[in-house]
Amino acid sequence: MKNKKRGLFFVITGGILWGSSGTSAEYLFSGLHVSPNWLVGIRLFSAGLLLLIWYGMTAGKSVFDIWKKKTSWIMLILFAFLGVLPSQWTYFLAINYGNAPTATVLQFLGPLFIIVYLTVANRELPRRTDVISVILALIGTFLLVTNGNLNGLVLSPLALFWGVMSGVASATYTLLPRGLLTKYDARSVVGWAMLISSFSFVGEVTTKPLPKLNLMGILCILFIIIFGTMFAYLFYLSSLRDLSPSTTSMLSSFEPLTATVLSVTLLSTPITLVQLIGGVLILSTTFLQALPTKTMEHSEASEEAELEDDSGVSASGHKD
Repeated sequence: MKNKKRGLFFVITGGILWGSSGTSAEYLFSGLHVSPNWLVGIRLFSAGLLLLIWYGMTAGKSVFDIWKKKTSWIMLILFAFLGVLPSQWTYFLAINYGNAPTATVLQFLGPLFIIVYLTVANRELPRRTDVISVILALIGTFLLVTNGNLNGLVLSPLALFWGVMSGVASATYTLLPRGLLTKYDARSVVGWAMLISSFSFVGEVTTKPLPKLNLMGILCILFIIIFGTMFAYLFYLSSLRDLSPSTTSMLSSFEPLTATVLSVTLLSTPITLVQLIGGVLILSTTFLQALPTKTMEHSEASEEAELEDDSGVSASGHKD
């Protein structure tokens, strides 16, 4: 039986944990000079292994099923290196060169790139909602990175570049595994993809000296792996049992909200009112994309009914 309150608790808690992990990463980069590559490698390996252990405890040998079909493991490898790896890597680089709030918000440009891809792939004109979403995202990005000043950037060029790339990676992360997720458990797909992609950072993790960490740094790394990845993912999956995907996508805005509040209050990250407005505009595209299509269909049906009342002929051309 669905429980809306339980679903709301899970999705909001998951968003808060994800946002908190971004702020933790900002502290590690700016305060302790931890390498983003090292942190991404540790996070991917540890989180991937935890997800596979979690799934293996409930599914047994089924955890290896994805490797039994050639088409499946090829798609898994593509997802690992074109979806999971860039989404994690670009996000942490955006935090490293900028800050957690702006990096997290720019990651929400993902729907913009999905709209562009689907428009080209399907050779269809975008919906009115899609056009509005693109315009809002572009205006929001402009305000976020320039603070409304045409003469310069508030963010460094590298922070802007990796933030936008994080949005692109978010789109590929969403689009690539669709076929796999219809056949295999999400924990298996994401767990294996994380574990495989972590091998890209073997040299960074094994050959370079460990970063000099204080107790807070160690706690931040553990938090990112266990709570910011493992439990955040668990809560998100659990919320889908009680809430619709559109509701969960809208409530995922708690992630940038949390990152902003924690970074401003704990790390004194400067954020202006104009940048906040830009962030809100970008996040509003998530709400627009989550609107039920029935609303639009109802609107179109109402317009047809009005035409029918005027002419006595329905839009299909048949007399009533």
